[in-house]
Amino acid sequence: MTKALLITPPFTQLNTPYPATAYIKGFLNTKNISCHQSDLGIEVILELFSKHRLEDFFSFAFDSQNISSENAKRIFTLRENYFTTINTVISFLQGKNQTLARIICTDNFLPRASRFEQLDDLEWAFGAMGMQDKAKHLATLYLEDISDFIIECIDSNFGFSRYAESIGKSANSFDELYHELSLDLSYIDSITLEILERKLDAIKPTLVCLSVPFPGNLFSAFRCAQYIKSNYPDIKIAMGGGFPNTELRDLKDIRVFEFFDFITLDDGELPIELILSNLENPTEENEDFNKFKRTLLLENNTVVYNNSSLKSDYKQNNVGTPDYSDLFLDSYISVIEIANPMHSLWSDGRWNKLTMAHGCYWGKCSFCDVSLDYIKIYEPVAAKILVDRIEELMEQTGENGFHFVDEAAPPALMKAVAIEILKRKLTITWWTNIRFEKSFTQELCILLKASGCIAVSGGLEVASDRLLKLIEKGVTVEQVAQVTNHLTQAGIMVHSYLMYGYPSQTVQETVDSLEMVRQLFEIGTIQSGFWHQFSLTTHSPIGKTPKEYGITPLYKDIQFANNDVDFKDKTGINHDKFSKGLKASIFNYMHGIGFDLSTRDWFDFKTPKSTITPNYIETCIQNKNRFYTKPNAQIIWLGTDPIFESYKKTKKNNSWSMMRLFFHTTTETKEFSLEEEKGRWLIEFLPDLKISANMSKIKFSDLKKSYEENFEDFELFWYSKPIETLKTIGLLTV
Repeated sequence: MTKALLITPPFTQLNTPYPATAYIKGFLNTKNISCHQSDLGIEVILELFSKHRLEDFFSFAFDSQNISSENAKRIFTLRENYFTTINTVISFLQGKNQTLARIICTDNFLPRASRFEQLDDLEWAFGAMGMQDKAKHLATLYLEDISDFIIECIDSNFGFSRYAESIGKSANSFDELYHELSLDLSYIDSITLEILERKLDAIKPTLVCLSVPFPGNLFSAFRCAQYIKSNYPDIKIAMGGGFPNTELRDLKDIRVFEFFDFITLDDGELPIELILSNLENPTEENEDFNKFKRTLLLENNTVVYNNSSLKSDYKQNNVGTPDYSDLFLDSYISVIEIANPMHSLWSDGRWNKLTMAHGCYWGKCSFCDVSLDYIKIYEPVAAKILVDRIEELMEQTGENGFHFVDEAAPPALMKAVAIEILKRKLTITWWTNIRFEKSFTQELCILLKASGCIAVSGGLEVASDRLLKLIEKGVTVEQVAQVTNHLTQAGIMVHSYLMYGYPSQTVQETVDSLEMVRQLFEIGTIQSGFWHQFSLTTHSPIGKTPKEYGITPLYKDIQFANNDVDFKDKTGINHDKFSKGLKASIFNYMHGIGFDLSTRDWFDFKTPKSTITPNYIETCIQNKNRFYTKPNAQIIWLGTDPIFESYKKTKKNNSWSMMRLFFHTTTETKEFSLEEEKGRWLIEFLPDLKISANMSKIKFSDLKKSYEENFEDFELFWYSKPIETLKTIGLLTV
């Protein structure tokens, strides 16, 4: 019998599994505890977007007389076209039958409704993206048209990456959710529970663990738990994941435990192990009897927090490699919602998920939930162990794409991982989230690129030095401009998280932030971005000491979820009104247009003129010290062995020996000359700088010492034109 069934309820991602269940399964493997995992989200989507289901729900919509809008009527009228094409489109988006791209890109294959109205504005991008991406984008619009029909005519709660999100978002009271659960099953509910029933009958678990990362998974998790309680009363049910970790720490409503037996907080490995131990041996002979770790449960009709176990959480090096078995890895759907290569990473491609470090090494941002353990407790994983896990996952999944889902990946660890990847000569593609800090030099970015890094995301937030200081972000706009330029110049795409409505932010600062962002996009140092409005969370430094930031929280009685808090800002500014204009601007910038418009043009109300000079970001990029190297910096050579030849140079009756060196890259040949003795010194040293299994770390000070044992003035040599040429093709100081 399988002890645990790990479930991600609908809906999270179409293109790749959310990693929580794979992490827990990998850990349980180290304990020889049998378990099975399922992503109900993708399984429900595949069932819903199939020919027989489309036929069914079009009939359902017709019988219910719910088809009212012109768009829905058009889709219904074209239903035969949808029946004919749906299985073909899904197969294509799963990476099968890629030659279908050619017919999908024709004008008369896919039925088109309102989502296709934006095509004229985006036509320029398709050529740059290629036929496969163009076909994915068209197929995505096609699915979104069907989604619009489902929302209007079948189930208003539906969404590809969320379900009934508004019910779970900031639900201080359980009343609304409890009421919704008393209503008849929706169309989507019925599909979900049919699939769940088949799994329960086949697997017969002792414990079902529902991972709820977001508010958009919450309702489905409760529906699943409700069904299990009603039909499989002997099965125990636990909830964990990002939503309870942040929202349910102050839970008081006992009705929640009509659905769940346990709610675990923060790292799930030890809490689940202890729950299973108590279920397997519920006697006092068991050393874990009634001892849990960060677990909410019901005792004597009261919600209690049981953290009585003295066992320590497992170190990250000991939690095992995520295990993706049981999941339908070849069935996930790659979609492209926006014709932007960086932005598409979140929805296009099957990514193995890993974490370089538990928590955040910075841990100071005032808007972030830094008081919670999953951010507060920082623990990196050794680079060798990380790359071992990379190799294991490549072997297990057949995929070499990795998304490191860190709060902020540490630059030093990223460097170590990159070197380890290059040592093992692995070919992988990876991306992650970072802080735009000064450690990301041009040379480090080149090294990361060489190891397979294709993109990073990071928070610029408010793009105002005053507010960045208030946030304690630890960066300046100038620094962000330089770092994003380093990344882009190295060939790494950049996405920036942007914020507006931060406490004390003025209208002028919002306008100036937009101008900063416009310049960053126009110059090309960032390729993608997203504006979100500041929200006050109870676990953040602002939430802990709101008066210090000039805001007044509007607290409510908490019986269920507690995270987002309404507040009044002393400025009295209604920041909501900026939302439409900011989102419109970023959408245009991501498509390479709108740079000639004034910041005022994005808003339908009067705003002040930006005070930022038109070349501000360009000036920031140029302001950096190019002639300083840390003595303990490591020197690495990524290039090839040179071809060289000696020759004599004569000037004013004086002759001396010279060496001409040729360095071949994959795209070009670089050539320069040195005095022969210096050339031979360089040629002898370069092999020692190459990344290899038995390489030794050679520092800048080591190189300087060796040079000055033979010659004079190393700095003059190091910053000379020939060495600067080498730096452009792989001589790195990191």
